[in-house]
Amino acid sequence: MFSIGDFARHGRVSVRMLRHYDALGLLRPAHVNRSTGHRGYTADQLARLNRIIALKELGFSLQQVQQILDEEFTAEQLRGMLRLRQAELENRIAADTARLAHVQARLRTIETEGTMPTDEVTVKSIPALRLAVRSGTARNMDPQSIGPVICGLYDELGAALGRAGVTPVGPATAYYEGGADDDTVVVHAGLPVNVEPDPAYGFELVDLPAVEKAATIVHRGPMDDCLPAYQALARWIESSGHRTLGTNREVTLACPADPTGMVTEIQESIV
Repeated sequence: MFSIGDFARHGRVSVRMLRHYDALGLLRPAHVNRSTGHRGYTADQLARLNRIIALKELGFSLQQVQQILDEEFTAEQLRGMLRLRQAELENRIAADTARLAHVQARLRTIETEGTMPTDEVTVKSIPALRLAVRSGTARNMDPQSIGPVICGLYDELGAALGRAGVTPVGPATAYYEGGADDDTVVVHAGLPVNVEPDPAYGFELVDLPAVEKAATIVHRGPMDDCLPAYQALARWIESSGHRTLGTNREVTLACPADPTGMVTEIQESIV
């Protein structure tokens, strides 16, 4: 039998925690000396301690831990519960990570307000373009929402073009449309091609019309950080007395393995 100090050391917990578990009835000592009040624990009790710690670390309240242990689940049942809880926590971490990335991107935009010169905007015409396209839906226009969707679409499109034996003839061109409500957005990932429609293709052919006048700006770096460029373009459109037609395209001019080396031209139709 172990003293409370030795048991705490073997279980990698504090004596204070063991006393708390005793008070709650979660883990009673195997023996209490009536004269001294000293608690004694057996090695077999480490198994219950392991379950308490694992369940608590996965976010269960101590009351829930008590209920789970009282029902005497088998090790396999506990493993299933822990895996389910682990998946829930991983999903929460992923969501929190995405939310943090969104806040950081907005902060970078705030920090660069007024620092991106609007004289980097170029006005030009854009010729008509035939694209091989795969489409999907993102939750909203936030770059962190669009990014995973468009990357997946380009992977699918590249595979479909390979199966069809079609080679792109120009840089990747993405464009967007409002979705089913105010938040969702339809994402179109396109690659220019010189082919005629064929029902055997695993992609759609879309003919984008020529644009008589477009305001363009070049963004360098990952598209997660494209907000400053978009907002510099918006400021130029307003200050120059133009009006946007509400359609824009993103043309990838360079796409190295390191996203910091990406170069993207943002094009917005204006009048």
